[in-house]
Amino acid sequence: MICRPSAAGDGMRRTDRARRLLEDTRVYLSGPMDFVASRADEEKFGWRNRVGDLLRRMGVTVFDPWHKPEVRGFFEYGVENEQTTEARKQWTFAPGARGARARAKVSGGFWPQLHVDLRLVDTSDFVIAHCPTNIYSVGTPHEIVVARQQRKPVLFVSPPVTFPAYAALRKHLQRDARGTALLETLASAVPIKENPTGAPSLWYMPLVGAESIFDGFGFAPYRKRFGWPRIPMDDDEDRRRIRKPLLPFLEGVHRGDLPRKWDNRQERFVASDDWLLWDMRPARQRPRPRTRRA
Repeated sequence: MICRPSAAGDGMRRTDRARRLLEDTRVYLSGPMDFVASRADEEKFGWRNRVGDLLRRMGVTVFDPWHKPEVRGFFEYGVENEQTTEARKQWTFAPGARGARARAKVSGGFWPQLHVDLRLVDTSDFVIAHCPTNIYSVGTPHEIVVARQQRKPVLFVSPPVTFPAYAALRKHLQRDARGTALLETLASAVPIKENPTGAPSLWYMPLVGAESIFDGFGFAPYRKRFGWPRIPMDDDEDRRRIRKPLLPFLEGVHRGDLPRKWDNRQERFVASDDWLLWDMRPARQRPRPRTRRA
C-alpha cells in the first residue's frame, strides 16, 4: 500500500504535486542483517525504520526485508526475523549423505528469503544500501549488483568507522603488558580495523558511482519531526560533521533536483541517466512542459 503525503506533511503545496518526483516509486532498503550487533534491535529501531518513515511520507512504496510484503498464495513465504539465522547452527562439514542432507536442509531453508529479496530489488526503482566497512555482509553486495546490472540507482551510505571504546580500553591497559597483548591479539583476530574517512571498497566506487556515495544519513534534524527514539547510530552521527547526508538528498530529488554524475571525459557534471522514474499517469494528468520564451 502506498501512503500518500499530505500537503502539510512534507512541507509542499498542492501546486507542487507535479514536482514530487519520488511519489509512486519503489525503493528497496539493503544492508547487513546477519552480523549486526542485535538483530532484534535492528528490526525494531534500525535505520530502515527511519528512512522508511521519510520515504513513505513522500508517497514511496518501501520494501524493507525485515517486513516483506505478503506473497499471494504463499503463507509467510520469505519472512525473516531475529530467529532466522538460528538455522545456521545446523550446518556441518561432515562427509557423505548425512552431511549433504544437513547442508541441503540449511541452504534450502533460506532460499525463500533470498528469492523474495532479489525479486524486491528487481521490482524497485532505486535501492538504498547501508554498508559500514566493519560488518560482514553477502546479501547486500548481491542486491547491489542485481540493481546495477539493471542500471538502477544505488544510494550507498558508507559511514566512518571508529572504535572509541577500543582506544579507551587500550589506554586503560597501558600499564598492563599482558592485557595489552591480549587486546592486540583480539584486534588482529577480529579484525578491528578503523575507517575514519568512511571510504568504501574500491570495488564499490565504480559499481555504484562515486556521486552516489554518502557518509551518513543525517538523522539529527529529523528526529524531533518523526519522534524517533535515540539509538547508538545517533551518537555516531552527532560526534562528527556529515559532509554528504542522505536524507536531505532524498528530499531534494523529491522536489525535482534530479541527481547528476561526474563525466571524466567532459570534466563536468552531467545528468545521471540511471534515474529513470516512469510517469504512469494518464497524459491528461501530466503537467505541460514549460516552453522557453523567444
